[in-house]
Amino acid sequence: MSAGTDAVVVIGSNSFSGGDFVDLLLRERDYDVVGVSRSPEASPVFLEYRARDHGDRFVFRQLDLNRDLPALLELLVQVRPRFVVNFASQSEVAPSWDAPEQWFQTNAVAVAALANFLRAQPWLERYVHISTPEVYGSCAGTVGEDAPMNPSTPYAASRAAGEMMLQTLVKSFDFPVSMTRASNVYGAHQQLFKIIPRTAIYVRLGRTLALHGGGEQVRSFVHIRDVSHGELAVMERGGDGEVYNLSPDDSATIREIVSKVCTHAGVALEDVTESVAARTGNDAAYTIDSTKARERFGWRPRVTLDEGISEVVDWVGRDWETIRTLPLEYVHKP
Repeated sequence: MSAGTDAVVVIGSNSFSGGDFVDLLLRERDYDVVGVSRSPEASPVFLEYRARDHGDRFVFRQLDLNRDLPALLELLVQVRPRFVVNFASQSEVAPSWDAPEQWFQTNAVAVAALANFLRAQPWLERYVHISTPEVYGSCAGTVGEDAPMNPSTPYAASRAAGEMMLQTLVKSFDFPVSMTRASNVYGAHQQLFKIIPRTAIYVRLGRTLALHGGGEQVRSFVHIRDVSHGELAVMERGGDGEVYNLSPDDSATIREIVSKVCTHAGVALEDVTESVAARTGNDAAYTIDSTKARERFGWRPRVTLDEGISEVVDWVGRDWETIRTLPLEYVHKP
């Protein structure tokens, strides 16, 4: 890969969303792609693109956004990518109460340093910042991109701070940044501690799944490939300083989602779940409006919830011999 090519640098390419976005780019576009992540590349069980040979169109660099920022900036100068898409974040809500400064370091401080460097680079066409609807806080009804940020956890506050910094660069320097806020993303190859794969795994293991607050929290689950298509549209056609929600047509409670997984796995919900107390700061409602992306790009979700859940259950079964040996709980890395 030579400097100045039609390249995309994907930061956080080892993440569930970042890995799927890399796979989409390599399948449906002709860009050269550089993946950057702080950990070594995961196996094809979690990174679908690794199951195929992409020749010299894809390269991976192991760099930490916090610890290796000078080396990352040097890489960007060498590659001179047309687009930079940043998936890197400390992304779990509950653990953010234990060490909020670590969440702010990655989600706000590192973002500020990276973006302040990028805003002066003439080769950059667009920086896409992958954010979260957690910045809205607990909302009633359906909320659009113009809803005020009202974070209720350290994680959400750190993401809101990162977004606010980016908007200052837009106002002062016309920085070409677009931001996305996708609702609850799911699909095959997701982290095992997430609710849909975890349910499928617990069913196979015969373990009881805890439903916090009885699983009555409302969420909007959208398939990862639908989200990746939305992010691709934002990368290629997004507006400066614009935020785009990406969400499905319908919402459901966590209990309803778990029930669907149980149905696809052939067990009864009551046989594998128990209700426990709700988590601190866990937003009760989570329904966001994606009309803007639908009207601007013609984007819409195409994978139904039943199709997507069936895909996850099948993936767990297909890769069970590997999955069964892996940790099932979130492991924090500072």
